[in-house]
Amino acid sequence: MNILERSYLISLALAASLASFAQDSLVKSDINTAAKLIDVQFSQSEVDMMYPGVKDNISNYQKIHNLKLDNSVPMSLSQSPLLPGMKLPTDQKLVNWTLAKNVQLPKNRNELAFYSIPQLASLLRDRKISSVELTKFFIERLRKYGDSLQCVISITDDIAMRQAATADAELKVGLHRSILQGIPYGLKDLFAVKGTKTTWGAAPYKDQDIEEDAFVYSQLEKAGAVLIAKFTLGALAMGDYWYGGRTKNPWNLKAGSSGSSAGPASATVAGLVPFAIGTETLGSIVSPSSTCGATGLRPTFGTVSRSGAMTLSWSLDKIGPICRSAEDAAAVFSVIHGTDGKDGSAVNAAFNYTGLADFKKLRIAYVKNYFDKLDSNANDHKVLDVYRKLGAILIPIKIVDSLLYPFDMAGIVIGSEAAAAFDELTRLNIDDQLTRQTDNDWPNYFRKARLIPAVEYVNTNRHRYKLMEDMAKIVSPWDVIITPTFSGRQLQVTNLTGYPVVCIPTGFNKNKTPTSITLIGKLYDEATILAVAKAYQQATEWEDLHPEMFK
Repeated sequence: MNILERSYLISLALAASLASFAQDSLVKSDINTAAKLIDVQFSQSEVDMMYPGVKDNISNYQKIHNLKLDNSVPMSLSQSPLLPGMKLPTDQKLVNWTLAKNVQLPKNRNELAFYSIPQLASLLRDRKISSVELTKFFIERLRKYGDSLQCVISITDDIAMRQAATADAELKVGLHRSILQGIPYGLKDLFAVKGTKTTWGAAPYKDQDIEEDAFVYSQLEKAGAVLIAKFTLGALAMGDYWYGGRTKNPWNLKAGSSGSSAGPASATVAGLVPFAIGTETLGSIVSPSSTCGATGLRPTFGTVSRSGAMTLSWSLDKIGPICRSAEDAAAVFSVIHGTDGKDGSAVNAAFNYTGLADFKKLRIAYVKNYFDKLDSNANDHKVLDVYRKLGAILIPIKIVDSLLYPFDMAGIVIGSEAAAAFDELTRLNIDDQLTRQTDNDWPNYFRKARLIPAVEYVNTNRHRYKLMEDMAKIVSPWDVIITPTFSGRQLQVTNLTGYPVVCIPTGFNKNKTPTSITLIGKLYDEATILAVAKAYQQATEWEDLHPEMFK
C-alpha cells in the first residue's frame, strides 16, 4: 500500500465523520449563508421547505464520497466541436512522405541531434545509422543535459532498446511501418505506459504505476517509434513547476520553460529528442512551444483519443505533438490521430496532409485589432510581410473579445471538471502533499471550484455553445487565420470551441528568447495550417536555430 492509498483510507474515515457532523449540525440559517456564495437568495418560507431536502442532499454526498472514483473514469457526457450541419471528414487518403535523398551523417555528431524527422528516417532506411545507435545517442544527451533542464522524469532504457532493436530488424528486411520507424521520442509523463511510473508531475503520485498503455503510446509503438523518456509537466498539468523542481527554457536556464508540457518543449528544442508528445487544456502545448521556440500543434478537440492519459478537463483536454518544424509535426500527427473507442469524445477524422500551400487559392485572414496593439517592429508584423512575399493575400478581420467571451468561461469549465477529476485530492486533504501551495496553484484552485454550482457549470456550457456558433461564423470564410499567440483571448476561445492551431517560432525578443505566431484552422483541417506553417518555415530560418549550449 503506497502513501497515497494510506492517506486515502485514513482521510476517508475522517471525512465520513466530518460529513455526518455537517449534516447533523446544519441549521436553516446556513442555507442563505451558503446562497450568498452563489449569488442567490431565498425567502424564509423557501428555506423552511428546502431544509429537509438539503439534509438529504448531504446524505447523498456522503454516499458518493464513499464510492472511489479513479481519475480514469469519464463523465457520461462527451464534448464535440461539431455544430448541427457540420460534417466530420472521414475520407482518409494515403499520405506520401518525401524523404530527403543522400542524407549524410554529420562530421560533428552533435549536429545529428537537430536533424528533422525526414532526415533521420532517410538515414535509417538507407542503413547509414541503426535505430539502436540513434537511440543510444539521444539517451546520452538526455543523461548529459536532462538535469540542467530539469526536463526528465524517467529514461525508459529497457523499452527503448527493445523497440530500437525491433525497428532495426524490420528495416533490415524492408518492412516499413511509418516515417517514425526507429526514431526516438519522449512522452509527457501523464501518459500511462506499462512498466513505467506515471507521476503526473505531482508529489502524491511520484511512485504511481498504471498498468495500461495510453492510446497515443500504442499508436507510436505500432508505427515503430522508440520511447526513450517520460518528460516533466507542471504538477497535475499546470505551469512548469513539478515535484523535482522547475523545467528550464533551453535558451535561458534562469527562466522556466512555461507549461504544462514543459519537459516535451524544453527537451525537443534542446535536441534531446527529435519530437515529444504534449497535452493542452488551456495553453499547455502553445505556451511552452512559444516560450522555448518549438513548433506545437494543438489539434482539433477529439482528434486523438485520450485513453490512458491523466484527465484534467474532459471537455477541454487535447493531445498533440511538439516538434522543431511543421513538417515534423505533420509526420507525428499522421501517426497519433484517431481513436480506440475508449474516449467518448474522440473520432477518426481524416488527416490528408500534402505539405503544399497554394497561396493563390487559400483564403487567409489576420486579426488586425490584435496586431494593431503590438509595436510596429514586433516579429508578428514581419510574419505578415513574409506571407505577402509568398503570394498570400491577407485580409484584415476583427475579433471583439467582449462579444465572444464576456466572462471567465474557461475558469468555470476547467474549475468544475478539474476539481471533480481530483475530488479526493481536495476532500481528503491529500492536496497538502503538492509542492506548490500559492493562491494560484491547484490546491487553492480546486478548493474554490467546490463552490461552483452545478447550475452555473451547465449554463456556462450553454453559453459555450453560443460561443461555438459565433466562432464558426468568424472562421468559416477562411482557410487560415493568423493571430499573435497571446493577444486577446484567442487561446481561450479556440480551446473552448475546439479549433486547431499551430504555434511556430518567429525570431527572438529583446531578451533573446523566442517569439511565435499562431495559425488557426478550420475544424479537423490540421493539414492546411501545417502546410501554411511549413511555407513560412521554408522562407525563414527560425526553426533551424538552436540554443548554443546544446549544440
